[in-house]
Amino acid sequence: MTSTSRDSSPSKPARDADPTFVLVHGSCSSSLMWAPVQRALALLGRRSYAVDLPGHGFDAQYSSAYQAPQDLEAWAVEPSKLAGVTLRDNIDMVVDVVRRLAEHGPVVLVGASLGGTTVTGVGNTVPDLVSRLVYISAWSCVRRANPMEYMQEPEFGENLLAPLAALNVGNPAELGVGRANYRTADPDLIAAAKAAIMADGTDEQFRAFLNILQPDESLAVIAGDARGHADTWGTIPRTYIRLADDRSIPVAMQDRLIAEGDALTPGNPYDVHTLATSHVGFLLEPAKVAGILDRLTV
Repeated sequence: MTSTSRDSSPSKPARDADPTFVLVHGSCSSSLMWAPVQRALALLGRRSYAVDLPGHGFDAQYSSAYQAPQDLEAWAVEPSKLAGVTLRDNIDMVVDVVRRLAEHGPVVLVGASLGGTTVTGVGNTVPDLVSRLVYISAWSCVRRANPMEYMQEPEFGENLLAPLAALNVGNPAELGVGRANYRTADPDLIAAAKAAIMADGTDEQFRAFLNILQPDESLAVIAGDARGHADTWGTIPRTYIRLADDRSIPVAMQDRLIAEGDALTPGNPYDVHTLATSHVGFLLEPAKVAGILDRLTV
């Protein structure tokens, strides 16, 4: 009787053409912000990977002077680990993630708010590894170098961020970071922050969001050259999810960013969707965001 030998070693599961959504957070945030969207994607059978950019997540700096009781005078002069982090550092970190995930199938990059600058930089660097770029009310710079320059433009005029300057602690020029006291007990400041960031949430939901924020964000990231290039970034299919009630990046500015991208690559315009939410209110309606992502062509 002849026996037939078989290789008993485990084999890798077959990969299909479904994408992995790489989710890139905004300023003073982390991968934690994406938890509602990741849950909604999982219910649709979709893979996702939420990054912590350098110095964020469990690498974030939470000074004892930031805790309660706070010592704002000491905290104002405490050096920040994020002071030396650049936009290039963010891009390189996400490029490494994209390279590894691309071994398993298509990759769709999704950025929110300041995370858009990293998404654009990755598109400039490895356009062949990215199947689609998605911006959720995110900075997708084309004609101006970075968000700081766009903030001087008329389309930014409807923002409600000005009162939040009172949250700042320390001298940004000396620290190399913007440092915000998200643990303030000032009811007027909290109300102003809610109006600018999550006007459509309850007070409890907004306080929950504040408690996942970290206080520092690198000025070098915000001021880095984040422009998309036509011959790299401009070759990748891209989607923009407009947030119609956003008062951090007003919809007029979002529309300008879309128009500039379309003008740069008229043969590859944005696929545009609109949600009636605030700047982070889309996290309160994760099924709608996941539904848009689920229907994208890659």
